[in-house]
Amino acid sequence: MFGLGTTELIIILVLVMIIFGAGKLPQVGGALGKGLRNFKDGVKEGNEEQAEKEKDKIDDGESK
Repeated sequence: MFGLGTTELIIILVLVMIIFGAGKLPQVGGALGKGLRNFKDGVKEGNEEQAEKEKDKIDDGESK
């Protein structure tokens, strides 16, 4: 994925558990998931708007 091996992932997980504690991990994971979902939706919406603008540009060019 990002060139991370098993050892690196374990170290990251241990650090996250030390910082947030085991009880907060579901909340942190949920917040991270929601953030990623919102980011994907925003990118998708931006791409749709850009495609619509390009389509309008093409349509305007053909009518002239």
